[in-house]
Amino acid sequence: MGRDIRDWGLGTGDSATNTDDREPHGRAEDSPTDATTGDTLGAAGVSRRGFLGVAAAGIAATLIPKFAESLVPSPQSLLFNSPQPIGLQLYTVRDLMQKDVKYTLQQVAGVGYREVEFAGLFDKNAKTVAKWLGENKLTSPSSHIPLDRLKNSLQGVVDECQTLGNGLIVCPWIDESMRKSADDWHKIAADLNKIGEQLSRMGLRFAYHNHDFEFKKLASGEMGYDILLKECDPKFVKMEMDLYWITKGGQDPLAYFAKWPGRFPLVHVKDMAGSGEITNVGKGTIDWNRIFAKRREAGIEHFYVERDNPTSPIDDIKVSYDYLSRLGL
Repeated sequence: MGRDIRDWGLGTGDSATNTDDREPHGRAEDSPTDATTGDTLGAAGVSRRGFLGVAAAGIAATLIPKFAESLVPSPQSLLFNSPQPIGLQLYTVRDLMQKDVKYTLQQVAGVGYREVEFAGLFDKNAKTVAKWLGENKLTSPSSHIPLDRLKNSLQGVVDECQTLGNGLIVCPWIDESMRKSADDWHKIAADLNKIGEQLSRMGLRFAYHNHDFEFKKLASGEMGYDILLKECDPKFVKMEMDLYWITKGGQDPLAYFAKWPGRFPLVHVKDMAGSGEITNVGKGTIDWNRIFAKRREAGIEHFYVERDNPTSPIDDIKVSYDYLSRLGL
């Protein structure tokens, strides 16, 4: 599929340039829930009811004899068996955000979404945007931040993202000129480790978001994505797996979940039409039940619906939301 150049509107805390050209990346996500933001706790979006269940399970485990321990659900099992909010990558509604960020957030919340991932603030102040999130009972677990900002103005990025309530910062794209060989990917891994370690000291987690180019064989016979997983320290660099783009790249997400368990706290959810193009979730060929059945193994905490080039943004995100809600994840 052909790609066009993406422009990001960045917040007022950004450095000299307010746009960053990058190619479209498919994103996706989600899991349904009826819980509002006020009913969720922690980075994994656990409901109050789920949190109390986790606490109770932990207490019970200390009181019940050894022979009965297998009958007590573990806190981790309760976490991943609890409903999770369905989220949206706001790049999907970028044209609307460009015109009116506040009203667009209202529309997104009106569909039913409870989590959003930012891809720029469109020259709005982070404190103002955070206020709008609260007014619409939205939370923002993560934001996409261009690599050059991560390298050159990390403190400003941290201030902005912490104001928004982010717990994770995501590198969304590597420019083509930087990724021509295996040696390039080794350098990228080193850069990501450095950024992730710095963010860890500031109380934030870091992740990398894929497209399909990471799965193209290099002259060495390796794939860039595999190099990142091997060389990035899992303490400092997680992965935001784009489930469309990995499929487009000819790979099976479940194979990566099995080989690298717990490395994928974020996923992007968008579907693939028979032609290979991006379509609304539930309207394509990707088997979502098969994928989400392994969400615990993957370590998935947040799901983000995304459609790179929507026909009608609000109508499209509603189709995906309604489908994911029916899955009962």
